[in-house]
Amino acid sequence: MEYRRLGKSGLKLSALSLGSWVTFSNQLNLDAATRCMQQAYDAGVNFFDNAEAYAAGESERLMGLALKRLGWSRDTYCVSSKVYWGGELPTQRGLSRKHVHDACHAALERLRVDYLDLYFCHRPDLETPIEETVRAMHDLIAQGKVLYWGTSEWSAQQIQEAHTAARELRLTPPTMEQPQYNMVHRDRVEAEYHRLYDHPGLGTTIWSPLASGVLTGKYNDGIPDGSRMSMPDFEWLRERIEDEEGKKNLERARQLTVLAKEVGVPLAQLAIAWCLLNPNVSTVILGASNEKQLDQNLSALEVAKSIDADLEDKIEAILDNKPKLPVQF
Repeated sequence: MEYRRLGKSGLKLSALSLGSWVTFSNQLNLDAATRCMQQAYDAGVNFFDNAEAYAAGESERLMGLALKRLGWSRDTYCVSSKVYWGGELPTQRGLSRKHVHDACHAALERLRVDYLDLYFCHRPDLETPIEETVRAMHDLIAQGKVLYWGTSEWSAQQIQEAHTAARELRLTPPTMEQPQYNMVHRDRVEAEYHRLYDHPGLGTTIWSPLASGVLTGKYNDGIPDGSRMSMPDFEWLRERIEDEEGKKNLERARQLTVLAKEVGVPLAQLAIAWCLLNPNVSTVILGASNEKQLDQNLSALEVAKSIDADLEDKIEAILDNKPKLPVQF
């Protein structure tokens, strides 16, 4: 396993990590989730990602039970949660001081840990002053309940505003962002955040390296039964591959499938490996519905080492979507 610094922090995360969105509770029961976590841990994975919204808290409860079974030393792994969607009541949503506080303590209880290594604001909250959220996160860090806090799917401007508020109030700024990043979703990570990597030193824990399965090739000829997009609560994902951009991405996936066969690797491994080539990616969060799939995805680390400039050029020619960096003055 390769380990990378989380931005300019001193924390080193495994280049590949394990997430629980969609799979824990929906596709994996406790026994299967425990086996996958042990498999990842044995391969060197030290970061396990979660959120209050995943399966309405059941994902965290399942992970907590698995952690209790596994009995790993707490100084050998990192675990995260995210705050925003906790329930339907006004006090159960958003990034108010109350919900940030309540959600953190609820996550600690579900995950059966004394502190969260990483705690993310799952989306920006336009109805809560950024100073309120920054102070709430800082206080949790001061109390030892959280070690690093960050954002997820925030704009570069919003992240910068959080840093400015933290600096002015002498509070702890965000360390990391969790954005979607993959071969067909590149703009934010490669262009919009470009200036944030050097200063203030943004780390990234990227999600959906396989574009919700599109970059596995499984949807090249339609939506198979049992796939994520066939599940009742994921109609919004199906809609994404049916619009104009979605159809372009499916065609890219078909061409990439051919290229992957030429180099002798599954498309999923090639897609994950491609994400690892970006030096501003701190860790790639993997999802897996079974141990075989997880083993294949973990092998992407070796594939990344074998990607040369010629193969990169062939991939770029198929994608034809490289973002332009913003003009600097």
